[in-house]
Amino acid sequence: MAAESAAFTPLTLPVLPLDDEVVLPGMVVPLDLSDAEVRAAVEAAQAAARSEPGKPRVLLVPRIDGTHAATGVLGTVEQVGRLADGDPGALIRGRGRVRIGAGTTGPGAALWVEGTRVDETVPDPLPGQVAELVKEYKALATAWLRKRGAWQVVDRVQAIDDVSALADNSGYSPFLTTEQKVELLETTDPVARLKLATQQLRDHLAEQDVAETIAKDVQEGVDKQQREFLLRRQLEAVRKELREINGEQDGEESDDYRARVEAADLPEKVREAALKEVDKLERSSDQSPEGSWIRTWLDTVLEMPWSERTEDAYDIQGAQAVLDAEHAGLEDVKERITEYLAVRKRRGDRGLGVVGGRRGGAVLALVGPPGVGKTSLGESVAHAMGRKFVRVALGGVRDEAEIRGHRRTYVGALPGRIVRAIKEAGSMNPVVLLDEIDKVGSDFRGDPAAALLEVLDPAQNHTFRDHYLEVELDLSDVVFLATANVLEAIPEALLDRMELVRLDGYTEDEKVVIARDHLLPRQLERAGLDADEVTVDEGALRKLAGEYTREAGVRTLERSIARLLRKVAAQHELGERELPFTVTEGDLRALIGRPHHVPESAQDPAERRTAVPGVATGLAVTGAGGDVLYVEASLADPETGAAGLTLTGQLGDVMKESAQIALSFLRSHGAELELPVGDLKDRGAHIHFPAGAVPKDGPSAGVTMTTALASLLSGRLVRTDVAMTGEVSLTGRVLPIGGVKQKLLAAHRAGITTVIIPKRNEPDLDDVPAQVLDKLDVHAVTDVRQVLELALAPATNGAEREVPVAA
Repeated sequence: MAAESAAFTPLTLPVLPLDDEVVLPGMVVPLDLSDAEVRAAVEAAQAAARSEPGKPRVLLVPRIDGTHAATGVLGTVEQVGRLADGDPGALIRGRGRVRIGAGTTGPGAALWVEGTRVDETVPDPLPGQVAELVKEYKALATAWLRKRGAWQVVDRVQAIDDVSALADNSGYSPFLTTEQKVELLETTDPVARLKLATQQLRDHLAEQDVAETIAKDVQEGVDKQQREFLLRRQLEAVRKELREINGEQDGEESDDYRARVEAADLPEKVREAALKEVDKLERSSDQSPEGSWIRTWLDTVLEMPWSERTEDAYDIQGAQAVLDAEHAGLEDVKERITEYLAVRKRRGDRGLGVVGGRRGGAVLALVGPPGVGKTSLGESVAHAMGRKFVRVALGGVRDEAEIRGHRRTYVGALPGRIVRAIKEAGSMNPVVLLDEIDKVGSDFRGDPAAALLEVLDPAQNHTFRDHYLEVELDLSDVVFLATANVLEAIPEALLDRMELVRLDGYTEDEKVVIARDHLLPRQLERAGLDADEVTVDEGALRKLAGEYTREAGVRTLERSIARLLRKVAAQHELGERELPFTVTEGDLRALIGRPHHVPESAQDPAERRTAVPGVATGLAVTGAGGDVLYVEASLADPETGAAGLTLTGQLGDVMKESAQIALSFLRSHGAELELPVGDLKDRGAHIHFPAGAVPKDGPSAGVTMTTALASLLSGRLVRTDVAMTGEVSLTGRVLPIGGVKQKLLAAHRAGITTVIIPKRNEPDLDDVPAQVLDKLDVHAVTDVRQVLELALAPATNGAEREVPVAA
């Protein structure tokens, strides 16, 4: 590769500035002489040429943003005349590069500078790498020129063999910027300049390929849309011809929706909203996604039963008979439904069916343990009222949009569950069962329980607005029944909008009736047996309800009956038993095994839990209804155990505080009660609540813990047939508690005959079934001393029994 030549020829030339334009050696360009600086340079060159042989010479220098480049091009004025537009001009040819030096003086008004000619010779023959570079450049230039259809220029480029001239030929490229051309001008090494020109041409061809690919893709997309548009138009024309052949009326889809909306019996505001959406549908194109949203919304609105209502059955006695036939017990709920129907009948008779835009709906909350018939009661209510029934499962719902619906702009938007329930029922006044309302959750998607506030408010739900429909929906005539297991899990604001009805469980007699009239016929059918093939006598049903199951509801009882019938059916198929067969109380153990819940009173006296001092029987309420709770107390060995109180059994803070209160009361009143309270100071007390794996909390075990500690200290046993409940104070007062009905039902199921409750809970006995109260001896007390008198058995022969010692 040749270095720059050391043989320099000094030149004195007038400067012809080129604004935002670059001329490379070998280029021939026309210049407009209207510009003062260009005209001055040409005239100065002509004046200098009169005293020197040859053509006038100028120095072409690029000027970018007012700054002249350090390298210019020696140019000769080939011709002066008129340009194509008639303006005076000059034709100038670039001859070679000139390195610009200091300014000097010269004739005319032009700027004169001294310069040095740059030698750009390349050794001959060309080295192998340079020859390959020349070949690559010519190939790239030929490819670009062929795309432009410049075939004549292709031959001229192929004829150039000089490396410097070939590189300078890029000056004609229109895609090069002024900065890129200046870079070519200032690169004096011919080989480096050719490399630069090759790279610039290669980059441009790559960009052009990308642009052509994008243009091709766009054109293909446009062609596809045009083809689809044409085919759709042809399809519409074919459909039109077919309609004419079949004698059908011609009309667009939007016209069909308009006719359906106008023909539908819609409320006025709903009709206006629907017609607005039809107008939007008519203005939208077939390809617009908004069109599909509008069609889906219109279909939903037209499917809603806006004017459909069922007539209530105002046969109050008939409704009462339906409820009694389908459900045993549950008197509170039956009375509430009967009252509701009676009031609606009287309002209808007096023309008060609609007052203030609202009808007389109802919102009831059925709260009780599992298996007592809350869900099935909804169907019975709908049957008694002659209404449609629909169930909405709320267990595990965490998205607010499940209640109020999604906005229509979301993909896959749907109305909320309330609107879907109304549509499914096909009536504007169904019975809607909101099942498991206490299992509703909340997260970042909102709180569904808050969305239910408007739905279940009789003062607001006549103008309920679903996010998807965005029109008012009247829910004031809907009967809402909400079911829940745990009252505390329902938000207070939501509970305030509902009328609470408690279902505390069934008595043993009610369970026998339910099993005989409902569960047994259903399980006989499922087991493939007829009623005359297998019968179960009442004694067997009573033992199933009392000893094989212990629950507030009847689900486990039904499973036991199903297991019993399956066993009989299997034995018959194996040839081990003949039908018909009557299952008696004595057959149960052989068919389904031993009883699982034998009452404490039925066990051997030496095996009972209360057979030792320090064990008392309490009553508690759980999510599954009432239950019997045992409290055990013991004292540590004075030599090994530390003083204080130890509590076990997964107890909550309230229950721990109740234990401290019981211990403090006995310490302060021990002498009065004739108890050895000195043991409580020197020996540690331990209170345990089996089963230890179940969390427990609440104040109602206060009297039970006090009785257990008193039994422990006195050595007197707690009576086996006695259970108690109540909160205890530091002064020994027995304070009221909740869940009396459920606790008494649990005591009855467990075989307890004597129950101690607080005096202030005595009015709650009105809610307890009479057949249960008849079998219980209930004592209402005000002081813990009365509890001890009733619960503790007399000391044996006046001597205290041995006090249990904790290990």
